[in-house]
Amino acid sequence: MSDDSRDPGGQDAEERRRRGGEDGPPPPAGGVRLPWTAVPAHLRLAVETRLGDRVIEAVTQPGGFSPGVAARLRLAGGGRAFVKAVGPEPNPVSPGIHRAEARVAAALPATAPAPRLLASFDEDGWVVLLFEDVEGRSPAQPWVPAELDLVLGAIAELAESLTPAPVAVPTAAERLAEEYRGWRRLADGPDGLTVDGSDAAWARRHLDRLAELEAAWERAVEGDTLAHADLRADNLLLTADGRVYVVDWPWACLAAPWFDLLGMLPSVAMQGGPPPAEVFDGHPVAAKADGDAVTAVLAAVTGFFLQRGSLTPPPGLPTLRAFQLAQGRAALAWLRRRTGWR
Repeated sequence: MSDDSRDPGGQDAEERRRRGGEDGPPPPAGGVRLPWTAVPAHLRLAVETRLGDRVIEAVTQPGGFSPGVAARLRLAGGGRAFVKAVGPEPNPVSPGIHRAEARVAAALPATAPAPRLLASFDEDGWVVLLFEDVEGRSPAQPWVPAELDLVLGAIAELAESLTPAPVAVPTAAERLAEEYRGWRRLADGPDGLTVDGSDAAWARRHLDRLAELEAAWERAVEGDTLAHADLRADNLLLTADGRVYVVDWPWACLAAPWFDLLGMLPSVAMQGGPPPAEVFDGHPVAAKADGDAVTAVLAAVTGFFLQRGSLTPPPGLPTLRAFQLAQGRAALAWLRRRTGWR
């Protein structure tokens, strides 16, 4: 055990605060999962009808921010499928998110590294999605360098294969206009900035400048790449043969090819990976990125995480705000370095 592990003011501890915000493990990415049996019986029968076989086993999958059912299904004839289902309780917003995911998943090309949507339906306030089952696992936490390299390579391939976007989706500015106003909201009520430390003190000194910088994000992120817009370890599956699958596409939008990489890197740092700048600046999707545009979008992402992280957790998602706040701390350290502001 190092001396700095006993000294919360030590250099290594300070770096942990910058990258993840806390000594110890980061907050988990997880909602309150419901079991397969929570789906009303007539809807479970509808699932079996669409799959053409009887479900004999349902194994709930942890991870991911959905207060509903997420389970791998085993069928009587040996087949498999993955089901996502959510009703109006406990979180009335979740069905709309599932509907958005169904629309995007149905339109993704077969070449996209995503599980194929088999069927979806909407009944009695429940939204049910059925996907092909992928035999894979989320990346190890903390991040393992070899797995991170695999994912970073997949992000480069994803940006190339999804440019121009093969799916009609809103622009990032249309999709995220309300979310990416964090600094402007904090400037109106700075007590909402609940982090501490030198980066937080820096942010408070520059709240008005950060709000102004954030306001330029919509034009800065313009592009014709289909972006996932919510890349994190819990939205990735790694298979034994080295493939990377990207799951959960409800926030898909048109953006610059580097948008997904930028949005993912705060969570990578929070979960034990390298500092964001170290990865972003050397990645091929960022090679032609305009530096000012990147900084403006990073400001918007940072403000979103910090402002949302200060709110009360929504129903069924008890760890969401802590997870957002931890990403915000990592993003804030990166933003401070990029701006060079004193």
